[in-house]
Amino acid sequence: MLRPVIACLILLGAAAPALATSGPGCLVVVNVASNDTLNLRAKASAFSAIVDRLVPGQHGIIHLDASCVPESRPWGSRWCPVTHYNGDSVTKGWVKARFVRDSDCP
Repeated sequence: MLRPVIACLILLGAAAPALATSGPGCLVVVNVASNDTLNLRAKASAFSAIVDRLVPGQHGIIHLDASCVPESRPWGSRWCPVTHYNGDSVTKGWVKARFVRDSDCP
């Protein structure tokens, strides 16, 4: 009697769609020395307050929240709105486009 129930549960589990745990939409820090950090700014300005510091290769997840702006400027001169996830810490801010590159989210 228990076998049909178990078989149904196994089949239902196999038919359920898998949730994506990775894919496009994240960034990695580039063009920053290994002994330096990329400043995450409160606003899209080099004069804005620093809200977080991103260590190359040790920065957790940097999610690109929208297009980098202004689109009229060359890529390296744009600012990108991001959310930085690092352990239990979550910070929103802006990074200069020349210091990040597209990456799949882990």
